[in-house]
Amino acid sequence: MTAPFATISYEKACGVAHIALNRPQRRNAYSVAMRDDFAEALRAVAEDTEVRALLITGQGRAFCAGADLSEFGTAPSQAIARNARWQRDVWGQLIDLSKPIVAAVHGYCIGSGVEIMLLADVRIAAADTIFAMPEVHLGMIPAAGGSQTLPANAGPSVALDLLFTGRRFDATAALRCGLVNRVVAPESLRQCAWDTARRLAEIPPYLAAAMRAALRDGAGLPLADALRLEQRLAAISMSARETG
Repeated sequence: MTAPFATISYEKACGVAHIALNRPQRRNAYSVAMRDDFAEALRAVAEDTEVRALLITGQGRAFCAGADLSEFGTAPSQAIARNARWQRDVWGQLIDLSKPIVAAVHGYCIGSGVEIMLLADVRIAAADTIFAMPEVHLGMIPAAGGSQTLPANAGPSVALDLLFTGRRFDATAALRCGLVNRVVAPESLRQCAWDTARRLAEIPPYLAAAMRAALRDGAGLPLADALRLEQRLAAISMSARETG
């Protein structure tokens, strides 16, 4: 199944919804139009009971080269340009999704691309991927979760280094600091990503939702509260298993 969008492609197969950022001529730079298409596709993923996992990739030579800075030049101010991107809560949709998310990145994964990737559960990078978080050197701070998800995965010290310097780093470094889970040969990326997404789609939906909730909602809790949350979710999962 496919659905027409201007800036992404969408297909569904074997219980997996596949969203591919599709502005290859702009290295999939994240624009307002892409924000709207992405939001609509994520709504479809959330509501479609046939979909049990989500795969996010990029078409062409890059996953996502960051925000489309050409739109900043046409807006009255950078603040207005940034605010436009927050009018659809794509990041909240990714966080709240009850279904497992796989991100497969290649080429350039910069700024917003890193932030999208870090909201996935399983992150696979082609060995030739180049990463960076250049926002500070553009006069901004990350505003799509990067200031929170980067230290959550790489630790505060590494996150500050990457954010303050804006330096580029490769897939091996991303693996070493916990930003990606696997590094594969570029020619193997698509197959590895689909195989992983299909495997996640085999997990019962109630169990996948419980696992995502446990990690998402328990991360900021004191340990005793997090353990109580885990117990509640385990009981809910067991009940769902027995009834259905």
